[in-house]
Amino acid sequence: MHELTVSPWASLAYLVAGVCFILALRGLSSPASSQRGNRFGIIGMTIAVVTTLVTHVPFVQHLLVSDTGSTIAVRAIDWTTVVEILAAIGVGAAIGLVTARRIAMTAMPQLVAAFHSLVGLAAVLVGVAAYLNPQAFGISDLVIPLIGQPFAVIHTVSRIELGLGVAIGAITFSGSVIAFLKLNGNMGGKPIMLPGRHVINLALLAAILGLIAYFVTDQSVWIFWTITVLSFVIGFLLIVPIGGADMPVVVSMLNSYSGWAAAAMGFTLHNSAMIITGALVGSSGAILSYIMCRAMNRSFISVIAGGFGTSDAGAGSGGSAVDRPWKRGSAEDAAFLMSQAEQVIIVPGYGMAVAQAQHVLREMGDKLKAEGVRVKYAIHPVAGRMPGHMNVLLAEANVPYDDVFELEDINSEFAQTDVAFVIGANDVTNPAAKTDKSSPIYGMPVLDVEKAKTVLFIKRSMGGVGYAGVDNELFYRDNTMMLLADAKKMVEDIVKALD
Repeated sequence: MHELTVSPWASLAYLVAGVCFILALRGLSSPASSQRGNRFGIIGMTIAVVTTLVTHVPFVQHLLVSDTGSTIAVRAIDWTTVVEILAAIGVGAAIGLVTARRIAMTAMPQLVAAFHSLVGLAAVLVGVAAYLNPQAFGISDLVIPLIGQPFAVIHTVSRIELGLGVAIGAITFSGSVIAFLKLNGNMGGKPIMLPGRHVINLALLAAILGLIAYFVTDQSVWIFWTITVLSFVIGFLLIVPIGGADMPVVVSMLNSYSGWAAAAMGFTLHNSAMIITGALVGSSGAILSYIMCRAMNRSFISVIAGGFGTSDAGAGSGGSAVDRPWKRGSAEDAAFLMSQAEQVIIVPGYGMAVAQAQHVLREMGDKLKAEGVRVKYAIHPVAGRMPGHMNVLLAEANVPYDDVFELEDINSEFAQTDVAFVIGANDVTNPAAKTDKSSPIYGMPVLDVEKAKTVLFIKRSMGGVGYAGVDNELFYRDNTMMLLADAKKMVEDIVKALD
């Protein structure tokens, strides 16, 4: 029986790396401590990678003939393999560095989806390698039958780990690819509803679980590859029916899946750092998904089942009631109202991200502060296309962390606010979520912007609706003034009017 032994020093190093990852998550829980959290994450990952490389240095065995004619076996470092490993690390590091420097902050959601796909694919590839050469991973016994060639029998526990790791990794990969295509605009944001999709998904899931159970008793090639292929398919089917309004939950759930895939592969590789990291990512992603679901009035179970795009099925049925009376304002009107206010609450949404208006928005806030106006920013948990999307964009524009508030911390202040300035946030400000039981977003917690004395709402036109496919009642309130234009252009005009 071939077992992989782990040095006590390696175990200690992995433990230190795990502590760093925990501190990283703690730091990333707040924008003010996010840089410190990133540093802990970098330190932890460096320790984990270096430890893995040092404890898995490849050796080759040479046979030397001594002067007496006897044969001596000499172990030496396999420098060819070492160079290949270092070259692979260098290529990956270069790609990551270039991507990090060039990627726009507005494209962060699709970048995160792409990273999730790589984690899932890595889990699949590790699983395939472990299945094809289980002895190299220390997960098998060598059996010599009475007739025939010796073959490796994978341990029972390892078969369960392999099956689950490959399945979760494949689901993460194909689901993340679809999420990336939707977020990047390569696929339409509208949900694609397949007939009988829930029955198909349940049947595929049951088949995958049944095959994993059968794989425990029979490690045949066809079983392993069938599990892999079916998992790729169900990952695709789970994400295709999901529309743009649900993308924050999609990104969060895929994050959780990638963590569990990494944890499963950690058991296969006997790597405690991967187990710890995967468990942290998986559990934190699941908790965040639960928070997202509560913020959108969704069922957590329906999220896991891939059924949470159903609210988009009726999207567009209502359309925008442009024949209803509404008030239109100009940049000069907005500048005058805000300059005369005591407090202005800015509500950013995906429209701000698309227009890349975060920098000029911060400039507008600075000018209002210079005139003695209190300026705050209100963030809805699902504003944008990933958890924390608006926080990231505002931080990139150097908006002070102390000026940014979450929904539960600022909702009570709208009633005492002179101006609520909404830029690209549609569904998360819709009062229908509190009043219209027939609305698809009914019950979803929203920002109480309608309670402000005046609401300034930037929108491209009155003809469109939000990603939930419903018209926003806020547009037609007596205290709402619509500012119809590109978000960045309108804010630039407001800044000029404030001079």
